[in-house]
Amino acid sequence: MTFSFHKMHGLGNDFIVLDARKNPVQMNPALAQALSNRHTGIGCDQLIIIGNGQNQADVSMEIWNADGSEVEACGNATRCVPVFLKRDVIISTAAGLLDARLSDEGACVDMGKPRLAWDEIPLAYAMDTLKMPVAWEGLKEPSAVNMGNPHVVFVVEDVDAIDFGRLGNIIEHDPLFPERINVNIVMVIGENHLKMRTWERGAGLTRACGTGACATFVAAKRRRLVSGKTKIDLPGGQLTLDDNSDGHVIMRGPATYVFKGEADWASFS
Repeated sequence: MTFSFHKMHGLGNDFIVLDARKNPVQMNPALAQALSNRHTGIGCDQLIIIGNGQNQADVSMEIWNADGSEVEACGNATRCVPVFLKRDVIISTAAGLLDARLSDEGACVDMGKPRLAWDEIPLAYAMDTLKMPVAWEGLKEPSAVNMGNPHVVFVVEDVDAIDFGRLGNIIEHDPLFPERINVNIVMVIGENHLKMRTWERGAGLTRACGTGACATFVAAKRRRLVSGKTKIDLPGGQLTLDDNSDGHVIMRGPATYVFKGEADWASFS
């Protein structure tokens, strides 16, 4: 049986989008891995399933990593939803309700309040999350932020000088993080202007990470590296971050529809 799929990306962080509002999709880790494989499948960083909403939500969104793990939130994917549907939407996710609206940049998303307590990240044991007393070789004293999924943020002098492909994997799987962790490195390049890279839990190095940019903005503001509306440069492009009077993080940036395709479920079973 054939099915339709869509390819989209947010700053190069790319997605398979499955519209399950009329035809429900039963996803599982093995199928997510097979679809996401760039050599034998369709290929993506994450797989997104858009379903029918309930109560206050217009639609629901499931997010599956390329390694078959399911995650609570993805900022770049969230921006893709209103662009895909061509309208403003309230999205139900495992991380809660997200307000995503079309904008001149592509989409604007209220990503909610950051969670900062050690057991909200979560960490394996109590510690200060502003400057954690831990280190992995040259990466030390990160901040921890949960933006619907868990992140650590390291402030460095040069993000391009870090052996991030190796260290990101080591940190993601450290026992300090019982649910594993997304890893971000950031440097200041100007007033309210940052440059960052992300190792995504379950996906590895990606060209952009929306929740990572949100977590990085929160950490940078807590550490007084930025003071307000901030531009963040990622390998795939630029996002704009700010917060509102309620302490919610607001993310603005592009989301791009690439193409629609068809495939046979039997090819991935």
